[in-house]
Amino acid sequence: MFNTIHHVAIIASDYNVSRHFYSELLEFPIINEAYREERHSYKCDLKAGESQIELFSFPNPPKRPNAPEAAGLRHLCFGVKDIHKTVSKLDKKEIKCEQIRIDPYTGKKFTFFKDPDGLPLEIYEE
Repeated sequence: MFNTIHHVAIIASDYNVSRHFYSELLEFPIINEAYREERHSYKCDLKAGESQIELFSFPNPPKRPNAPEAAGLRHLCFGVKDIHKTVSKLDKKEIKCEQIRIDPYTGKKFTFFKDPDGLPLEIYEE
């Protein structure tokens, strides 16, 4: 029935900070960006492999519950070829990752870091 995940939508508390984080630091290319006057909101589409990240701004969005086990989207995960190279590259950009762990079910390496709003992001070695 479903073939892929087309996109994931993120609402940023500070659009410019998050736009810089995702497009410049994480290096997701911008596909399209628009200001939607009627909503007082920016929308930026970023290419993430075969999927997209939609980055939004809205006036005064409510804060995200911070508990990692809260109901709703738990985290967003990006697949990488070499987790150690990726962590090193993020570290050079002053993006701190947790310690690399091993998934006990798959034997694959993974770790987490956070975006400017504290959204948990995972990298998983494919």
